[in-house]
Amino acid sequence: MKQIVADAEKAFADAKDERAVEDARIAFLGRKGRLTLATGMMKSIPKEEKPAAGKALNEAKKRLAQLLEEAKKRVASSPDAENAAIDVTLPGRKPGIGAKHPITAMIDECVAIFRRMGFIAADGPEIETVFNNFDALNTPQDHPSRDPRDTFYFDDGRLMRTQTSPVQIRVMKSQKPPVRIVAPGRCFRRDTPDATHSMNFHQIEGLYVDENVSLADLKSVLMEFAREMFGEKVAIRMRPHFFPFTEPSVECDFTCVMCSGKGCSICKNSGWLEIAGAGMVDPAVFEAVGYDPEKWSGFAFGMGIERLAMIKHGVSDIRYFYENDVRFLRQFR
Repeated sequence: MKQIVADAEKAFADAKDERAVEDARIAFLGRKGRLTLATGMMKSIPKEEKPAAGKALNEAKKRLAQLLEEAKKRVASSPDAENAAIDVTLPGRKPGIGAKHPITAMIDECVAIFRRMGFIAADGPEIETVFNNFDALNTPQDHPSRDPRDTFYFDDGRLMRTQTSPVQIRVMKSQKPPVRIVAPGRCFRRDTPDATHSMNFHQIEGLYVDENVSLADLKSVLMEFAREMFGEKVAIRMRPHFFPFTEPSVECDFTCVMCSGKGCSICKNSGWLEIAGAGMVDPAVFEAVGYDPEKWSGFAFGMGIERLAMIKHGVSDIRYFYENDVRFLRQFR
């Protein structure tokens, strides 16, 4: 034991770095180290000598543990160790920076496309009046969307906007035609969350008011948007529909980008994906904001930002956008 301790004192004293300290530890305290092998010899020592041998062994273990800790502290605090932590020959590390959320990126992309077609981005509050959200948009009193089971109301009668259409009303009330705007923003409805529904979501709506605006103008704008967003091969179709604030009203479908219109589980084998609701602005809406429906005409459209992002990026569940899972969000850098 005395010889092992003496050799260990020299080995740890000579150790100049962490690697040397670790080598000394293995040599004396490792599975096949000298002290470990000496411990195995205890069974061959005569019974009357075992107490003294055991005492010497324990003292040796304590001494070697002390030598190990002292050596670790010494090399960790040495000038060489401090200098080794910084290698000035290595290239600098770029600081980590954030990235746009996929919903924000999709909004920016949509706005950029419409701006190239002459539209201006407009914004409005998320807490709205009943007039701007329903009355001015020709929504009848018995319409389901007015029900408190579908819309979030405040005690003072205001509500969380159910669409970004109130922005259109605010713009038309504040300026005379012509008007050409898009209104991106967050909306709120009492939907049960599932793979395709959320109580909060984002829309981008468009409004164009001028003289002699036609449904053909609407179709050309949506066609251009579809091709810029999903590629030149995308086609669109319009189907008759009903919205209180447009007449005539249409649903606009884009060719399924997953199967190129051939039919798949995403588009339910139809080859089409429903993207937007649209139509010519109802004369009652013009009257509510003080426009002359005999002179002015226009179209409006609206589409969900999350739906566009899900289709473009192949995301199967809308809830992924709101779970703040960094593993998911890193894919969109």
